Amino acid sequence: MNKYFSLLIVAMVILSSCGNPNRRGEIVGVKGRSWQPYQPYGMVLVPGGAFTMGKQNEDKSYSIDAPVKTVTVHSFYMDETEITNSEYREFVNYVRDSVIRTRLAKMVEDEGLEEDRKGIGRYAYKSLDTAKNAYNRYMIDKYGGLTYEDEETMGKRLNWKVPIIFNRNKFPDEYYAEVFDSLYLPLKETPDGERLFDVKQFKYRYSWVDMDAAIRAGKQKSEFRHDTIIEVYPDTTVWVKDFMYAYNEPMVEEYFWHDAYNDYPVVGVNWYQANAFADYRTKKMNWYLRSHHKPTLHRFRLPTEAEWEYAARGGRIGTDYPWGSPYTMNEKACFLANFKPLRGDYGSDQSVFTARAKSYNPNGYGLYNMAGNVSEWTNTSYNPDSYLYVTTFNPTTHDWYNKRKVIRGGSWKDVKYYIQVSTRTYEYADSARSYVGFRCVQDFMGSNAKRYAKKARSSQATYY
Repeated sequence: MNKYFSLLIVAMVILSSCGNPNRRGEIVGVKGRSWQPYQPYGMVLVPGGAFTMGKQNEDKSYSIDAPVKTVTVHSFYMDETEITNSEYREFVNYVRDSVIRTRLAKMVEDEGLEEDRKGIGRYAYKSLDTAKNAYNRYMIDKYGGLTYEDEETMGKRLNWKVPIIFNRNKFPDEYYAEVFDSLYLPLKETPDGERLFDVKQFKYRYSWVDMDAAIRAGKQKSEFRHDTIIEVYPDTTVWVKDFMYAYNEPMVEEYFWHDAYNDYPVVGVNWYQANAFADYRTKKMNWYLRSHHKPTLHRFRLPTEAEWEYAARGGRIGTDYPWGSPYTMNEKACFLANFKPLRGDYGSDQSVFTARAKSYNPNGYGLYNMAGNVSEWTNTSYNPDSYLYVTTFNPTTHDWYNKRKVIRGGSWKDVKYYIQVSTRTYEYADSARSYVGFRCVQDFMGSNAKRYAKKARSSQATYY
């Protein structure tokens, strides 16, 4: 009996070896985790393909900067709407809270205060875990922190568990009041006595590498590293500066912060601030994925000019507008976008200035306001001759040192020529306008995106 049982075991081992190529000495590849593309929240999938980019009809401005060119772009996700005041405000609030918590922790450290449950001591730095984490212990001993940057906060962590107290009547102690006083505008600049934050102190720091330049130069990535510190608060004064002899003070005071405008596109944001928002959005998502032991994703970024035009066309061929028709009104004489229909008449399209980000009908890819409402930053640097020399595969002219950045789509203050999908114009990277906003894209991982496109347009996938 034992003999037959042994023969059975041997036979099973032989059969299993025959069905397993790895046991026959074959190369089978490293086993990885299963991967399924999913749609980031608030985005739609734009399946890649070829299209004719450029002016296919009359170039009324005679700029001659968009000759017809057939190009191909890969697949990507794109925000279905422009980034709204509410979404950008989340970024501003994160930076504001980071600055406040850092000031509070530094005050505790400088004054030699002890941690306590009631006073400012609750906001003390949290040291890295070196008792249980050997890597943290090694990095602290060798470098003084987890990065090579020499900062005063290296090796420390902010305490995000304790809520910030904004009500001045409930400040826990004078140290806390002193910190907030350093963040407020001086009393002489607030004649009504209201203490307002000095928003110029709300700065975001991020680093990025110009990978393309490093590769082409054949040098180390560190030589093309850019450290950027940017003020994140929108320039709300654009509502006055963009219009001479106009009464727009209420927009200065209310447009960005009032709940009435939560779903309206953020404006007054320059190119650098738009990139900073994309960096924060990337870090927030990937921090979550890492904390759940999931693979990280491509970064969020501004679209290239070619990606923007391809997405704006919505899968249509040879059209001037995202909706396909050569007209800006439908059969009921209703305007199809938010722009300036007539000289001095901003309201015939039902919007005197910006409209809600999800207004009018979406295009074929499910994208709203790809014509009008606000012009949108791209990551492409403007060169009037770029269509003549850029590649036909994922074309762009991204040049950090060229401060003229392409904006697309036209805005609420533009005539219909500027809301055409092929019209090019630009603003300087450090400029902010009451008619310029942005939306983000994220690269699709893989090449066969069309099988996911229908599902992506009809449902929102959730994170892990």
